[in-house]
Amino acid sequence: QVQLVESGGGLVQAGGSLRLSCAASGSIFSINAMGWYRQAPGKERELVADITSGGITNYADSVKGRFTISRDNAKNTVYLQMNSLKPEDTAVYYCNAHVSLTSRGYREYSYWGQGTQVTVSS
Repeated sequence: QVQLVESGGGLVQAGGSLRLSCAASGSIFSINAMGWYRQAPGKERELVADITSGGITNYADSVKGRFTISRDNAKNTVYLQMNSLKPEDTAVYYCNAHVSLTSRGYREYSYWGQGTQVTVSS
């Protein structure tokens, strides 16, 4: 009964910017960590960035200094601002959230969005 909906993906030239959004909805009591992962063809899914409920952030080395993760707790939404994009950033980007559910006695579950395609051309 929890849904994560991603938006903001698309096609951009190298050096350009995109902002991804992920909104969580449902019978949510609270959200702890939220994050962005990506998966390119033939590669494993990898962590791009995550953020705790208190705002502590973590980034993959490959995106440090270029990407910024943030969240709006009132809207149950996480964002990924991607600047100075490179062709190697091309992948499907997935939102993830660890959610405490009211309907499950406040137990935590991990949820994934369906993914949004980011393509960076050279």
